[in-house]
Amino acid sequence: MKVLFLIPLSIICTVLYPQKAKKPDNAVLDFKNLFSSSMKNDVACFRIPALATAPNGDLIAAIDERVASCGDLKWNNNINIVVRRSIDNGDSWSAIETVVDYPLGKSASDPSMIVDKITGEIILFFNYMDLENEKDVYYLKMTKSSDNGKTWSAPEDITSQITKQDWHRDFKFITSGRGMQTREGKLVHTLVNLQKGLFLFESNDHGKNWSLIDTPIEPADESKVVELSDGSWMVNSRVNNLGNRFVHISSDEGKTWKSMPDPSLIDPGCNASIIRYRSRNEEPGTYILLFSNANDKGQRKNMTVKISTDEGKSWSKGKTLYKESAAYSSMTVLSNGDIGIFFERNEYQENVFARFSIRWLTDRR
Repeated sequence: MKVLFLIPLSIICTVLYPQKAKKPDNAVLDFKNLFSSSMKNDVACFRIPALATAPNGDLIAAIDERVASCGDLKWNNNINIVVRRSIDNGDSWSAIETVVDYPLGKSASDPSMIVDKITGEIILFFNYMDLENEKDVYYLKMTKSSDNGKTWSAPEDITSQITKQDWHRDFKFITSGRGMQTREGKLVHTLVNLQKGLFLFESNDHGKNWSLIDTPIEPADESKVVELSDGSWMVNSRVNNLGNRFVHISSDEGKTWKSMPDPSLIDPGCNASIIRYRSRNEEPGTYILLFSNANDKGQRKNMTVKISTDEGKSWSKGKTLYKESAAYSSMTVLSNGDIGIFFERNEYQENVFARFSIRWLTDRR
């Protein structure tokens, strides 16, 4: 008689596919300092982080290299856009690589990215100013990569496509961080005009041409846009001197908006990040939203990530990643299903990357 021994599937999987030991839920995150002034003697500081996952899974961390001073575009005649890349989900990073570098007197600032999942291209947007010849005049530009961020095209000026002629001298800029791609493939991003409100701009041909959605959204400053499960768009906005975020919902692709404050998302008036997350082992249609910001009403500190399982109607208390000084942040979902975050900390002296799992974030074992 043959005796059959039945081995549980979980044991077989453990033997065939051993997993790395997971950190306990209360483990301290591993922060990697990607950009700081100590790395380059001639750089005053690095600011304005943007993080994206390339189509092949590589990570791209883009940022301002502010040479002359830490001042913003309007007051700084030497800002370049630089990146570091990771091919192993953030374990190691390339040396600093320059993407945009104009001659002295001309500056590029505020990087943001959209990854086109259909074409495989990465579009990096930035704001530009010629402080020698056209001080206080903002131009809005983009560059593209077709090889997962290794090389980039010559910058293209899209100002005339996404703004109006009478905006020429207005204080206007594309929001740093990231835009979005809808399920139908449309590319959408946010544009701030401090005199006239927040606007969206879009492309229906994968970034070849762009157009302005001419409906102002208020109150709003730097903002992020995400698509909800029902196809509507949600804009999450910084509003200065309010103490919390504002949320705007459109069910007609930006033609009209319903706006409301969100007291559960306290905020000191700072750029934040919001992304869509779906783990690979969940059924299609099961989604959550993740939100990161300086979780304090008055000061830029206490970097926190919150989770929403009801399309932004409510948010968790959140998990603090770093309690001290922290400002702008940018998140992305990594190729292994973890979440990566890239943020400014310690009075803009460091720009750090950390990653965590959804289990760590929700304290699930």
